[in-house]
Amino acid sequence: QLQLVQSGGGLVQPGGSVTLSCGAFGLTLASYNIGWFRQVPGKEREGVSCSRVSDGTTQYLGSVKGRFTASRSSASNTVYLEMNSLKLEDTAVYYCAGPGSWGQGTQVTVSS
Repeated sequence: QLQLVQSGGGLVQPGGSVTLSCGAFGLTLASYNIGWFRQVPGKEREGVSCSRVSDGTTQYLGSVKGRFTASRSSASNTVYLEMNSLKLEDTAVYYCAGPGSWGQGTQVTVSS
């Protein structure tokens, strides 16, 4: 059974950067599509990125395109979400998602 364990996040100033990590246990992530999502209280969870194994591409939410980069490390079986030029509206709980499993979520707060 796949288990995803997240780390990273925290308080960041506008314009700053942070990288989230999502380590996998029980499955090899390189074989699966992996997504990052975020959720703000009172709103539905929205997809931030989706990395596809079939063609090696990653799609991004329009509002984060050019600022966020999803990547994966086969050696450590970990996926990352590098977040740059952060804006106040990026404040949310971020989740990684794999086949049948979600990470526990990590808070990213963008504030001055």
